[in-house]
Amino acid sequence: MPKKKIAVIGAGYVGSTTAYTLLMNNTADEIVLIDVNRDKAEGDALDMNHGMSFLPPVRFYSGWYEDCADAAMVVLTAGAAQKPGESRMELLGRNLRVFDDVLSKLLPVLAPNALLLTVTNPVDVLTKYVLERSHLPASRVMGSGTVLDTSRLKWAIAGHVGIDPRDVHTFVIGEHGDTEVAAFSATTISGMRLDEYCAQCKRHGCDALNQLSAIHDEVRNAAYGIIEKKGATYYAVALAVNRIAEAVLNDQKAILTVSGLVDGAYGLRDVCLSLPRIVGAGGMERLLEVPYSPAETAQLRHSAETIRQAHKSGGYGVSCPLKEIPPA
Repeated sequence: MPKKKIAVIGAGYVGSTTAYTLLMNNTADEIVLIDVNRDKAEGDALDMNHGMSFLPPVRFYSGWYEDCADAAMVVLTAGAAQKPGESRMELLGRNLRVFDDVLSKLLPVLAPNALLLTVTNPVDVLTKYVLERSHLPASRVMGSGTVLDTSRLKWAIAGHVGIDPRDVHTFVIGEHGDTEVAAFSATTISGMRLDEYCAQCKRHGCDALNQLSAIHDEVRNAAYGIIEKKGATYYAVALAVNRIAEAVLNDQKAILTVSGLVDGAYGLRDVCLSLPRIVGAGGMERLLEVPYSPAETAQLRHSAETIRQAHKSGGYGVSCPLKEIPPA
């Protein structure tokens, strides 16, 4: 079997929690954590290794970019943290500079069959940036996209109707951000449309069908509330990254709303955003064109245009090597 090695670049809240989550789930055989603050990465590696007697064997260590040469998957979490009240798109200028520096070190050593997963926000714009800088096949450059948002939507719907979130099947599509689209028209609960389930639910006080807008707002604004309360989000996004890594390293053919290049679906071209895709060892192996409602399709196109404009306004595509910037 090929070695399941993952490199995580960025030892901030998200990167360290992602590395820990990969370790706890035995997702990889080998994990290397890389950060411009080498002491932080080394400290995290030592801390996690001290608990290794409680876990299945995994090689876990801090390293540098040359350690990515034989990685099957590289997870990019380096970047500035989102501030309270700040949108993901407002991060763009700062994190483009961080990524320019990271990619200048990573790409010369990267294996040609490696898969790159962008987690840093704004994830859709940065995924497109990585795709164009890396010259890798589009199937092998993805962003964590709305995998987390989709999980949030499942949890929110499940709370309203009183069932296990794993029995809710739905998608959040488009931008991982303020223009994301909750695909209620494609939502089912164990094979039943949401309106069909609600007609049979008879749960006292449940008014889910009249609360869809509020549920969508709850999901869309979830990160803002968490950042306001504790400064950053990292636990759930680490679980989302682990889910993507499981699908890739175990060739699971899982359907996940990762962000990637769209070139024709729904009339969209040359933009990276989230849609349901089959994810396996080949990366994003196929995009699924789900028949959303006309309103949702229009919202998806608006979301795509928002991302496209961010490419332009953020100086996207302009290489400007800078000094290393420590991730928050």
